[in-house]
Amino acid sequence: MNIREQQEEREIQNLSPYAAFSKNSRGRDREEEPCDIRTVYQRDRDRIIHCKSFRRLKHKTQVFLDPTGDHYRTRLTHTLEVAQIARTISRALCLNEDLTEAIALGHDLGHTPFGHAGERVLNEICEEGFSHYQQSVRVVELLEKDGAGLNLTWEVRDGILNHRTSGNPSTMEGKVVRFSDKIAYINHDIDDAIRAGILSESMLPGEYTRVLGTSVRERLNTLIHSVIEESLGKPDILMNEDVQAAMSGLRSYMFEAVYTGSVPKKEDIKAQHLLKELYYYYMDHMEEMPTEFLNLIWIHHQPLSRVVCDYIAGMTDNYATSLFQKLFVPKSW
Repeated sequence: MNIREQQEEREIQNLSPYAAFSKNSRGRDREEEPCDIRTVYQRDRDRIIHCKSFRRLKHKTQVFLDPTGDHYRTRLTHTLEVAQIARTISRALCLNEDLTEAIALGHDLGHTPFGHAGERVLNEICEEGFSHYQQSVRVVELLEKDGAGLNLTWEVRDGILNHRTSGNPSTMEGKVVRFSDKIAYINHDIDDAIRAGILSESMLPGEYTRVLGTSVRERLNTLIHSVIEESLGKPDILMNEDVQAAMSGLRSYMFEAVYTGSVPKKEDIKAQHLLKELYYYYMDHMEEMPTEFLNLIWIHHQPLSRVVCDYIAGMTDNYATSLFQKLFVPKSW
């Protein structure tokens, strides 16, 4: 019995009966020789960490576009915070931490530059529509490795696809990530908004802070404990009704006060214009895209509009801005 097989046996002996056991995975689209050391979910986690899309997350907007401070979250730091929260919950519930971590690390791989503003504009102009959760699956199934994809397990891809609010993950681990994503972004977005001077702790509605706490630390503690306590010994991931209602209320408040109404978010209009111009330019000049994207059209027979969206969605904020300047801003001579 090799190391991987020993780990698979330990999972069966030690994890909850509701956990997703590595040995019982529905597998990959393309069959591979098993690793003698790592389980299938450990391999998926490693593939995500080492892929190019994961590295680009460090230069993609989380909430505030191109902030001047070093301590504002990026899409990468958000992803790491989601993974940490999700692993804490999974460990407490004796679920499969490796699967949980792989889903968490991959859940935003398809996010656009400039955050949800970029996602909205691509959804408007792309003929097939656009959503970051579907794009994240497209990244791991097709776009990485020049059209080969990462060949991840079905369970990881299902968790990535269904991490959105309306999603319905098939595994307990996917459900943990779905909750952890919201827990992470609500709290770190409040922290960033306070750092930016847009909010103060006293401005948060008391009807929510009385339930959740009056600091980021207290709110994280309340939310994580609520999920664990409500889910112990149950075949579902749940949250106390009062706590969940307070979290939803705080999320709605953040949409009004920060996500759509704050002064820095007014820059989103410029970012959306920038992405629109790039989209229409490459629809007319497809030959100027990198070869790996042209191969998606020539070899994989993907629609042009879809591939242009792939190219733009994969850009970092800085790359999209510099490309716009190169294409549309006159240079002095």
